[in-house]
Amino acid sequence: MIKTVRQILLLFFVICPFSNFFGQSQKINATVISNNTIDSDEFIGFDSFGYAYQIKNNVFSKTKGSEIFEYKNVSLGKISKVDIQNPLKMVLFYEDFNSVVLLDNQLNKITEINFSQNDIPIVVSGIGMSTQNQLWIYNTLNQQIGFFDYLKNEYKTISVPLTESFKYYQTDFNTFYWIDKKNNWFSCDIFGKIRSLGTVSEFDKIEIIDAQKYIFSKANSLYISNINKTNNTVTSEIEILKKSFDNFYYKDQILSIFTTKEITNYKIVTP
Repeated sequence: MIKTVRQILLLFFVICPFSNFFGQSQKINATVISNNTIDSDEFIGFDSFGYAYQIKNNVFSKTKGSEIFEYKNVSLGKISKVDIQNPLKMVLFYEDFNSVVLLDNQLNKITEINFSQNDIPIVVSGIGMSTQNQLWIYNTLNQQIGFFDYLKNEYKTISVPLTESFKYYQTDFNTFYWIDKKNNWFSCDIFGKIRSLGTVSEFDKIEIIDAQKYIFSKANSLYISNINKTNNTVTSEIEILKKSFDNFYYKDQILSIFTTKEITNYKIVTP
């Protein structure tokens, strides 16, 4: 009887992919490293200098200890997106007015761009900081990804037209990522090359770490997924103290969980 049970167990492990079996069931422990009270409507994240960025009553602010910098622009309506990748040149996107504002490290306005006034018609629904004085642009009119040179006021497309609308998008200096309505995940590099990165899990909120990994929340639980070289997705739950939260932010193995009243920072090691 014992031999039979062992044979069954051995067969089970052979049939089930080892990494997926443990990857789907394992949990990642998150170690609390700090907890801070805040008063904001939306927390944006931290930069490499330790400043925290948030939005309260449509006022964008940057804080560290007793230092506080603020920027507001009532005429452009609600802030739709903030890009703090370059803390010396940040991007505030006002989608309702088809406009963007670039700010310096003290939140002074560097320039303001109204894309409706461009020589080539542009209706922006996706934007982010790229390299060489360029902004990533997704132009709804032609459904193409392109670049806008904010010093020369020049616009060029680099991708073919996309067939599905965005459910989520995120950019870094060299890549424009997006997830379509069917949860298909894609990337576009600075040369316009589009890659399919797989299919992501159903999510309430999501943050892309790189071309293989992403963190997402579903029903107030937090998970990290890794799409390996064989295109199998290994998903692990991240154990955190908070049972309810508004959003999260991940950078350099620090996971920030926040509500409108506090931020809890955890140290995690991604698989």
